[in-house]
Formats: sequence, C-alpha cells, structure tokens
Amino acid sequence: MSTKENQELSALIERATAGDRAALETLLAGVQDLVFNLSLRMLGTFHDAEDASQDILLKVMTHLSSFKGESSFTTWVFRIAVNHLKDYKKHMFALFPLSFEFYGDDIRNGNIQDVPDLTQNVEKAILAEELKLSCTNVMLQCLDPESRCIFILGTMFRVDSRIAGDILGITPEAYRQRLSRVRKRMAGFLSEYCGEYGKGTCRCANRVNYAIQNHRIAPDRLDFTAAKPSDAAVAVTAAMEEIDGYSQQFSFCRAYQSTERLKQMIRDFLNGPAFSTVAEA
Repeated sequence: MSTKENQELSALIERATAGDRAALETLLAGVQDLVFNLSLRMLGTFHDAEDASQDILLKVMTHLSSFKGESSFTTWVFRIAVNHLKDYKKHMFALFPLSFEFYGDDIRNGNIQDVPDLTQNVEKAILAEELKLSCTNVMLQCLDPESRCIFILGTMFRVDSRIAGDILGITPEAYRQRLSRVRKRMAGFLSEYCGEYGKGTCRCANRVNYAIQNHRIAPDRLDFTAAKPSDAAVAVTAAMEEIDGYSQQFSFCRAYQSTERLKQMIRDFLNGPAFSTVAEA
C-alpha cells in the first residue's frame, strides 16, 4: 500500500472511530468479502458464514479504536476473524463433524443407483456444478479448524508465510510446513476419490439425486452457482512463495461476493439504534 493510501486509510479509520457512519460503512465494505469468504470456507455453508461474518464485522467495529497500524488493516481484520472462527461452535459441522474416512466411505458405498429423480425440473448440469462447488467446500470440514484455516489462507488467499504466521501466532517456517502437509493431504484425497479434480471415480453428475436426498444440495437454493465472483482473494495476495507445487490443484478455491443477506444485516445495524453504542465504544 502506498503512503497516500495509508494516509487515506488512517483518515477513514479516524472518522469512523469518531462516529462517522459513512466512513465506517466504507471500511466494512472493503473487508466484508474477505471476512465472508474466510467464514464460508471455515464453516461450510452460506447461512453459517453470513451469521459468523456479521459477528466478526461487529467485532471490527467495536475494536476499531484499538487498531494502531502496526500491521496492515487487512491483517488486523483477518486476525480478528481467525480467532473468532477457530472456536466458533454455532455451525452445522460443529454438531455433525466430518472426516476424510467418512467422506471416502460415502463415495465408495453410497447407494446412488436407486434414488428417484429429485431435480424438480432444474437442469442437471446446474445441479452438478452446485454439488461440485458445495462438495469441495464441505470437504474442508474434514480438517481440524487450525489446519483448515492454514489451508484457506495459503491456498485461497495466497497469503505470504510471514503475514500468515503473524495472523495465526506461529512462525513462518511452521506455517509453511503445516501448509505443505495439509495441502498434500487434500491433494491425496482428491486424487484418490474425485473425478472432477483428481483421478477418482466420483462424478458429481451421477450423484445429484443422492445429494438432494441427503440434503447436501437443494434445487430451490443454489447458493454456490448463484453467488457472484469476487476478487477478495487477489486483494490480500502478498507475493506468496511457492511451497510445494500443489497450488494449481485447488482451482475450486474461488472467492464470492458477500451475500445480499449479509449486506442487509450490516446496513440494518448501521442504520439502527445499536450503532450509537458502537460509536461510543
């Protein structure tokens, strides 16, 4: 970030902490896609990501005066988000945890042949794409929260190891080692089972009705295929060093724009009586 951009950011933060609603809204708009995408990959579903993102952005608002510029504003926001999400228990997969063993067994033994047509006249190719995007996102839930976070920061956001280590409170060397291990594990699973991103036999088009029957996708709620792309991941790239050669194998790690529901949550808060409490804080 240039000196001029730093000065503009500092001025914006100063106005926001003084209670300028427009300045605060501008700050939040600049980071809400980052927060939403991190939440979505950490938690697995759009609804849970929306709720967690609102909580995180409220923390950003209430702690804004504590930002001293010792790191970039984005790094500071990510640190708040990571600390919130690693211990977040109010999401579906906290109640129903997954494992690679469970996922692999379902691919091998799931009864996909005898399921009736449940597509509700939605084009099967669209549902297959929804399943592909949903499946790879949910697959991340097979990792423990810290490993999941390391994978997301290094693979989706391509954060430099020094910055990622700072966010996670570990050394850059430890971060690089753990990122390489977790990416190798993900790549191995995809290679063995997935026919879309690896050499496996699983094909999304063959499992659409099975996925609908098991409530993994819904023809009337196509969250992933309806979501608009975002350049959120590019926004925080800091010359990420190549660690292990796996980077190109995870093309599913695309970024999305914040949902309208999340944007409306923030607008409602900024325009409601609770804003004055935050401003005073």
